[in-house]
Amino acid sequence: MTQNPSAPPVWFRLPPGFHDIGPGDAASLDAFADALGSPAAQQELSRLMGSLEELTEHNVVHTALGFHPEEPAGVATSLFSLTILRVEQPNPRLAVARTALAIARSTLWTSSVRRFIDLPSALPCCLVAGIISVPAIEHHLFQARIATVHPDGLHLLVLDLTSASSQHAVAYTDILEAVAHTLQFTDPDPSVPTATGTSRILEVLL
Repeated sequence: MTQNPSAPPVWFRLPPGFHDIGPGDAASLDAFADALGSPAAQQELSRLMGSLEELTEHNVVHTALGFHPEEPAGVATSLFSLTILRVEQPNPRLAVARTALAIARSTLWTSSVRRFIDLPSALPCCLVAGIISVPAIEHHLFQARIATVHPDGLHLLVLDLTSASSQHAVAYTDILEAVAHTLQFTDPDPSVPTATGTSRILEVLL
C-alpha cells in the first residue's frame, strides 16, 4: 500500500525478491551492499540509493529494490517505483495515451516496445519497455514503464522497473506487467496469502 497522504491509497503486490525501501534506509543498504561481495552489485546499489531522495521530489510514493540470484554467482538488482500524479484531463484513456506517448518520445530510449495492457479493472493501461542510455552512466539500462489511471479519474499512476541487468529484459517486463495486474484501490482482504517461493529472477512468476 502507498503511504503518501497527498495521494489516494493504492494497494499492489510485488513478487519475491523485492524489498520496500526509502531514503532513511540508505545506511542499512550500504551494509547489505558490502555483504554482497559483488563490486558490480555494490556499484548498482550505490547509484540507486543516491537517487532515492530525488525521487520523493517527483511524486514518487513507493520504492522497492529487487535482489535476484544470478548464475554462476551474482545478484541482479533492480529498482521499482510508483509515481502518482494529479491530472486535469477528464478523459482517462486520453490521459494514459498522452503519458505513454510522452514516455516513448524520451530521447533516453535507444530501443523500445509499446503495447496496451488489459487490466482486471478495465482501466486504460499502456506499457513502454526497452533500453535507455542515461547521461553519466557508462552502461545502458533496461527500463519498463506502465501508465494507468486511478478510478477517481483525477490521478495518473506510473509504475517503473529499472535495472542494469538488461539480459533479463523480458523477465523484468513480465514482472512489472504482473504487478500492474495486482493494483487495487480498496483495502484487499487481509486473509489473502502473500506470494511465497523462489526469488530467482527467471522464476518469480512461476
